[in-house]
Amino acid sequence: MVLFIDLDDFKTINDSLGHSAGDQLLIAVAERVRHSLRPDDLVARLGGDEFAVLLDRSDRIEAEGVATRLVDVLRAPFVLEGREMRIHASIGIAHAEQGNIADDLLRNADVAMYSAKTNGKGSFAWYDPEMHVRTQRRQELARTLEGSVEREEIQAYYQPIVALTTGRIVGLEALARWNHPSRGLVLPENFIPLAEETGFMRPIGRTVLRLACEQLESWRSRHRFHHELMVSVNLSQSELRNPHLSEDVQAILADTGIPPDRLILEITESSAMQDPAAAIDTLGKLRDLGVRLALDDFGTGYSSLSHLNDFPIHMLKIAKPFVDRIDQDSTFVEAILGLATTLGLEVIAEGIETREQAETLRSLGCTLGQGFYYARPSEALHLGSRLAFGPVILRPDHQARVA
Repeated sequence: MVLFIDLDDFKTINDSLGHSAGDQLLIAVAERVRHSLRPDDLVARLGGDEFAVLLDRSDRIEAEGVATRLVDVLRAPFVLEGREMRIHASIGIAHAEQGNIADDLLRNADVAMYSAKTNGKGSFAWYDPEMHVRTQRRQELARTLEGSVEREEIQAYYQPIVALTTGRIVGLEALARWNHPSRGLVLPENFIPLAEETGFMRPIGRTVLRLACEQLESWRSRHRFHHELMVSVNLSQSELRNPHLSEDVQAILADTGIPPDRLILEITESSAMQDPAAAIDTLGKLRDLGVRLALDDFGTGYSSLSHLNDFPIHMLKIAKPFVDRIDQDSTFVEAILGLATTLGLEVIAEGIETREQAETLRSLGCTLGQGFYYARPSEALHLGSRLAFGPVILRPDHQARVA
């Protein structure tokens, strides 16, 4: 039985910290893998950030036990050159069948690894023959994605951020969409991970940022009552590690003319915790530009209170899972709101889908929110037709009206 191990986002570590740090990380990973195996198991590095493990006399339960142990042990922080960083590993498992040769077994484990990566990094998957079809589709998608920016297929959709007490739109979150030439509109969860892996995230991310800033400036210039409107854009993990990020943002702000404090850049808690020291440095540079910074999906990652205090952020975004169960248990939301008050941070609740959730959040003192209850993401043209007549108040139980 063979396990194929691939380190998630290793390329971004190499690009941001240099090959020397990448080599140190590979050595540390190899040591952890070796110490996690049984005496008769064999591990080898195949090249780059890929490792293979040959399990001696194992059944399915034992193989899953080894894979789980490896995923867990590689999830613990690494310290490189005095800096703490986190990585994840995706693992594919394949067992020998009659007629298989060594190359078949390794290839099948490799295919299963990509399936694990697609289903969510830091996990494992067993090989099944149908995976070859999915892998071919994925490779075709990657080839098409490469020219998507040049063909102007990357679009921004906008979801309103509202003041919970009044329902007034105070901002918009720009969300990436890919208008695929044959598949139609592709949602970010179906292409952003692929863009991260293939190195296409920087041009895609910059395209969405530029589109969002240009659109906000268009609304601001045409309608004086939208001068206080803000736009929020997500930064991916590889973008956060890009040493040129602050320069790119500064150039786009200069080109579009929007005031820096009208732009919110969102990073996920898990992205920031991959390399907290580097994240703090990058966020500091962005804050010096005057943009506002939000920690997205707060409560689902690994950040400690000390790290949270060090991140130069302005906002926390309450993750949707906490909002989903707020009617049954509001403990976590109350704790986040209390923490934000202590640290002087604004809070935006994500994923509001019912009137009851909105009312509970209001009663707890949460001031801003977004979600399908208020509005789904839509094209700029659709939103622009509503914004053209003045500040918009969203009242889902009634019709939206102009203030």
